[in-house]
Amino acid sequence: MKITKEIFGTLPNGSTADLYTLEGKDGFRIKVSSFGGIITSIQTADRKGKSEEIALGFETLEEYVSTRFYFGAAIGRFGNRIEGGQFSLDGKKYVLTCNNGPNHLHGGEDHAFDRKNWMVTPFQSEKEAGLILTSFSPDGEEGYPGNLNVTMTYTITDQNELKFDYKAVSDKATPVNLTNHSYFNLGGLSSGPVLDHKVTLDCPWFLPVDKNQIPTGEILSVKGTPMDFTTEHSIGERIDLVDDHGYDHCYVLNTATGIRPFARVEEPLSGRVMEVSTDQPGVQFYTGNKLKAVMGKDNCIYEKNWGFCLETQLFPDCTNQTYFPSPVINPGQVYTHSSIYKFSVK
Repeated sequence: MKITKEIFGTLPNGSTADLYTLEGKDGFRIKVSSFGGIITSIQTADRKGKSEEIALGFETLEEYVSTRFYFGAAIGRFGNRIEGGQFSLDGKKYVLTCNNGPNHLHGGEDHAFDRKNWMVTPFQSEKEAGLILTSFSPDGEEGYPGNLNVTMTYTITDQNELKFDYKAVSDKATPVNLTNHSYFNLGGLSSGPVLDHKVTLDCPWFLPVDKNQIPTGEILSVKGTPMDFTTEHSIGERIDLVDDHGYDHCYVLNTATGIRPFARVEEPLSGRVMEVSTDQPGVQFYTGNKLKAVMGKDNCIYEKNWGFCLETQLFPDCTNQTYFPSPVINPGQVYTHSSIYKFSVK
């Protein structure tokens, strides 16, 4: 296991962003930027032993600063959407930045977690290497209550796992819902859309949404619908039967507590397999529906469905939905979230 560090570039405020490379076994390697806690690269081997880039992203810091596709980014204070950019807590109404039509998305604008330059502390041993990223979000930032201290730990292991461990604590009651927004293409960036990827999700239910992608409050069975991945289906098999011809839905995991495996994705040509485990109740399955002519790494142009996301999280708009699990932590209470992405070949 090995960690190296280099300067990624200079941010508009004059501070320096660093880029860390974590190297594991068999060609498994990731790169992480201090800016945005962004995973800029994930490389894994195919069944022939050829290591290749499987995470959408950019080559330069400037591209991450000037665009907002959330490639590989740390998401917070609240992942996904909050209706109307507002919620009430303890009898007080809080108004957030609306940056997704009428809604608040992924923590807001200039001070969301994907815009912060995180403090990074590396660590390594014989079987793992990782980074501890820390930051502070002051009371009122992007409209949220409470001074929030956040720690994100990214770890790779000798079992070709990428682990995310999140912790946050506040001095006021506040909602917290952190995740990572990596886009994956297990065939490699030049292989085209991910429609041939075979997906299995141990998620018997999903959250239907309105025209603004806000959950209606219902939790519906996937059975008999194109949302059903409880048995293996390719992404493209029924995608045209879904609204807007693409998946962008929160799925509900089969069991409620503890870290457990729930997802398996296989790319047939390369043989790459990704398995995901989490302790969260939901996962946003997104198939890159909004990508169009985005110039990415290695002169690759990302088009619609060029990547997919599995963003482990609490439910969207759970700040306003009475029957969803609450995202609120009270003063001194520790928010935690752990997820594991394991890579292998078939």
